[in-house]
Amino acid sequence: MTAARISGQTFVLVHGAWHGGWCWSRVADRLRAADKRVFTPTQTGLGERRHLLSKDITLDTFIADIANVVEAEELNDIVLVGHSFGGNAISGVADRMPERIRHLVYLDSLIVEGGRAPFGNLSADVAASRRKAAEESSGGLSFPTPAPSAFGVLEPADAEWVRRRLTPHPLSTYTSKLNIKGPVGNNLPRTYIHCTNPSYAALQASRDWVKAQAGWRWAEIATGHDAMVSAPDELAGMLISISELSR
Repeated sequence: MTAARISGQTFVLVHGAWHGGWCWSRVADRLRAADKRVFTPTQTGLGERRHLLSKDITLDTFIADIANVVEAEELNDIVLVGHSFGGNAISGVADRMPERIRHLVYLDSLIVEGGRAPFGNLSADVAASRRKAAEESSGGLSFPTPAPSAFGVLEPADAEWVRRRLTPHPLSTYTSKLNIKGPVGNNLPRTYIHCTNPSYAALQASRDWVKAQAGWRWAEIATGHDAMVSAPDELAGMLISISELSR
């Protein structure tokens, strides 16, 4: 069956580490109010799928989580958004099914090139700290949840909402390699959005890498790392504007 094409009206929003599809609820509500189709899948072992947490989860698992939604829902012409660690999943989907994608949006994302593991793109201190935390909290299975303030979520009600929903993140997704054949983004239209206030320091190397590449659009939003929580109106508006770029 040939999937119907909906020009720039379908968004697939992919969460980052410790989060789940729940984190997109405010942005999804705003996009749907603007007559957009929105999907907010949760990756294996996180959120409402935390009961599936396992040492067997790899980046390939996370990529399959999203690719399978695209296949099952017969989606085409999508704006595929990856927040933070979710940037790895959208890179994998772009490599596997570029014909389904209108535009890639890397929202304050960790950028990992093919054949590398996420830990290789973080500082040695950050990687060592996370490995130690995983070992002490779960015998190396997962990272414990950080405080919402780590993501720039400072408003008390928002911070409590996020705190209740964060779940431990599988360590194995940081040690497995990103299996893609082409370049990051697979030469598709792509935009990197930097959340600037405050800036998430662990991602500076990724931002520097993007700025050194050709073919990337750059945008900024003056809010913390979890822009979907702290600035849903502004972020939804940016995503709608980006969806118009490749018409």
